[in-house]
Amino acid sequence: MLYIILGLFVLLLLIFLLMAVRVVKQGFVYTIERLGKFTLAAEPGLHLIFPFIDRVGHKINMMEQVLDIPGQEIITKDNAMVGVDAVVFFQVLDAGKAAYEVSGLQNAILALTTTNLRTVMGSMDLDETLSKRDEINARLLSVVDHATSPWGIKITRVEIKDIRPPIDISEAMARQMKAERLKRAEILEAEGDRASRILRAEGEKQSAILSAEGKREAAFRDAEARERAADAEAQATRSVSDAIAQSGNQAINYFIAQEYTKALGKFATSPNAKTILFPVEATQLIGSLGGIGELVRDITKPDAVQTNDSSGTPIPERPRVTVPRTDGRSGHRTDRS
Repeated sequence: MLYIILGLFVLLLLIFLLMAVRVVKQGFVYTIERLGKFTLAAEPGLHLIFPFIDRVGHKINMMEQVLDIPGQEIITKDNAMVGVDAVVFFQVLDAGKAAYEVSGLQNAILALTTTNLRTVMGSMDLDETLSKRDEINARLLSVVDHATSPWGIKITRVEIKDIRPPIDISEAMARQMKAERLKRAEILEAEGDRASRILRAEGEKQSAILSAEGKREAAFRDAEARERAADAEAQATRSVSDAIAQSGNQAINYFIAQEYTKALGKFATSPNAKTILFPVEATQLIGSLGGIGELVRDITKPDAVQTNDSSGTPIPERPRVTVPRTDGRSGHRTDRS
């Protein structure tokens, strides 16, 4: 009988120890209630409690958690119906508040986020809701985090996953986007054509300026060339005049015969001429050539002088004038008058 009582005592002791020992897993905090009142937040590790007096009230997850917000139909400021999906990231900072300040923590966060999502997006136009997601996220985070701070939790992030406008509005937006892009394309094409015309006009302007400058330079050079030619012609005329003044008819006969010979040479070298008709007899040309020879000899030999004057003053010899002959022979005579 004694052994039976001893065995029961040991069994009760083991049950008591098992009820007194609590092991808290990593990432969790257990709330310990003594006679129904919260007294301790048990951190991860081994803890001893008084059985039948203390008990574990709530097992609070202290890790960051993700709460999915189901799709909501929201009416925007301009009366457009859009579907919205969101997600909330939160973390419990105070296990006692999270366990006893609110009933159903996740449901409370879900309801609070949904109502504030409708409020924030309902105050914006459709275009703003589609283009200002960052602003929506920031406003939701501020409002929800402020509202849940008494619960001992921290809202770390609020993200809009998807915004679904109605099909007809989506089609209208697609047409608007297409028209806007066509408009931009036409504007860019017009600007390109304008720039091309401007560049082409600038090029033509520069070309005209350079052409005008070239013509002006050519005109200056042509005028200078004509001026030099006129100076050369005047110099030649003066030389001829001096020669005529010094030699008389001999220089005139020389120049006439020279031009006459050049003219006959051009007739002879013409590629189209098969038969040459001279306007004068060939014997006259021969006589002229003989006269040229006499002229050259008279010019190259020393001046002959006569001493017929009784005073002994030398008298220059009279010039000899060449006269073409018609009998086929060249000859000359001296003017004795």
